[in-house]
Amino acid sequence: MIGDRFKRSGSRYLYEPFDPAQARIETLERVLEERWASLENTLRHIDQTVERLERRLWLAVFGVAAALASQLAAAVIMGELPI
Repeated sequence: MIGDRFKRSGSRYLYEPFDPAQARIETLERVLEERWASLENTLRHIDQTVERLERRLWLAVFGVAAALASQLAAAVIMGELPI
């Protein structure tokens, strides 16, 4: 009764019986949370890499299109390709 009036301090294991199954579950939950966070971080990194690659590919496509357009324009100007 006297102990109930005072706030308990310290580890919960001083006042509660130790349950190894519950401790194992809590540990596995923490490990899974860390793995999930790591997976999200890896996926974010992969997504950024794919976006950079996509920009590079579009730059290459537009570069090739510009080169072809300039050759076509040069051919028309030189009179090699009648319109």
